[in-house]
Amino acid sequence: MAASDRDRRGGGGGARTWPAASLLGGLPPAERDRLLALGTEVRYPADRVLLRESDRTDFLLVLLAGVVKATGRTHDHRDALLAVRMGGDLVGEFAALDGRPRSATVTTCGQVTARVVGRAEFLDCLRREPRIAQAVNESIVTKLRVANDRRIDFAGCDTATRLARVIHQIAVTYGERAGAGAVIHWPITQPELATLSGAAEPTVHKALRRLREAGAVTTGYRTVRVENMALLEGLAFP
Repeated sequence: MAASDRDRRGGGGGARTWPAASLLGGLPPAERDRLLALGTEVRYPADRVLLRESDRTDFLLVLLAGVVKATGRTHDHRDALLAVRMGGDLVGEFAALDGRPRSATVTTCGQVTARVVGRAEFLDCLRREPRIAQAVNESIVTKLRVANDRRIDFAGCDTATRLARVIHQIAVTYGERAGAGAVIHWPITQPELATLSGAAEPTVHKALRRLREAGAVTTGYRTVRVENMALLEGLAFP
């Protein structure tokens, strides 16, 4: 196996694996290898801004390992947490596809490894590889469906229910199951939970305390752990 192939598979430390629901996890091995042959592998430190809202750059990132968060600037100049992406996902593909300014700022949450792919190379790959193109389309549709579902789910819900749904969705999508619960391996602050829940921070503090008292979650400094997924689901979808 060539050195570049070893690097794509984890640099000799065993094959990388990604969640089945992610773009890389869902691609057949041959197509995944062709996608991972694009661009250049780069490692980033924690708290590095990878993409900045409104910039006119058009490359994309294929996340191999680590976690990033996407934020947007609100009308009152706050940073609203829009989404979280992990190894296996694409980020920046909207600008790579349509050439328009960035719609969000993307920042690393801990160390991140990614392949940086230029727009021309990415578009050429999509033209040549219909299965990759289809997978990218499905990935984008999934992101839009999640955003729509969040808007619909939140209609008429109180803050505690919205917060439970946010934490449940994060745990299901990105958490690592641990017994009856799940561990979320990336730092998340209460202000970020507030923006995801569409509620004021003091209200989220009270709702989070209710979830802790119910035994559904425990919290620490920038951490949330789900102690009982079934209980959390019951609170999220009563």
